Amino acid sequence: MNDDGELMKTIGITLGDQAGIGPEVVAEALASGQLPEGYHYQVIGERIEVTPGQPTKASARAALDALEESVVLLQKREIDAVVTAPVGKEGLHELGFHFPGQTEFYADRLACENHAMCLTGKNLTVALVTIHVPLADVPELISQEEIIRVGKLLADFCKQRGKKNPRVAVCGLNPHAGEGGAFGSEDLEIVQPAVEQLQTTRQDAVFSGPHPPDTIFRPAADGEYDAVLCMYHDQGLIPLKLLDFDNGVNVTLGLPMPRTSPDHGTAYDIAGTGTASGSSMIHAIQLACEMLS
Repeated sequence: MNDDGELMKTIGITLGDQAGIGPEVVAEALASGQLPEGYHYQVIGERIEVTPGQPTKASARAALDALEESVVLLQKREIDAVVTAPVGKEGLHELGFHFPGQTEFYADRLACENHAMCLTGKNLTVALVTIHVPLADVPELISQEEIIRVGKLLADFCKQRGKKNPRVAVCGLNPHAGEGGAFGSEDLEIVQPAVEQLQTTRQDAVFSGPHPPDTIFRPAADGEYDAVLCMYHDQGLIPLKLLDFDNGVNVTLGLPMPRTSPDHGTAYDIAGTGTASGSSMIHAIQLACEMLS
């Protein structure tokens, strides 16, 4: 029970690939004194013997087993949210893990078709229309329907975090948002109609754009917008990681239960050196608790 006499909610935490910095940042977060009170924090997965910085098939298997266990615990309602430490995609793929990342894994396992990747930090919040795909494939994957779908999820997330009428800036796909068609037709033919549709259908949010991608993030970081909807992975993650590397959190929008993750990788090169920062993991756990409350 918490102080209000309610059953304590449980946050499940996976260690990721244990040859990386996952175990270190999880331990730092749990010992930090910065996690919300009134929650139970449960580490998921078996600890194994590893050499820091040297991932193996066994460390990949332990990471995958922890992911699968977390899904079972979510489905049984034995945990209320999950926070995932970084995994090594190459090692997982060798085990038959056919998902581009953990975002897609949880969407599949929890039967969620309407999902999106969002990253949020102290300065920026961004969501992605396309995620882990080659850049050459992005123009073919951009559609009005996908922009509208992810835009609605992003607005819902902002409202969940207390923004009554969230202001969402929508990025153009091309340089200068296409410069009136001079640099590509996608912004005029796809992005702009999608923004107009969002403006019409979501009276509880303010959508604008398409904005030139090279200029929109400065006003967004200054607080003129609550979030930025980006067309592809690096368009959103480069500014987010530049400004919020130590506090950025990856959150999967649309899932029936919260799933967050620190916005960094396994960092095998510094594993075991004692230099890894637990700040992003702390923020990931804090956000999971916030989403539950």
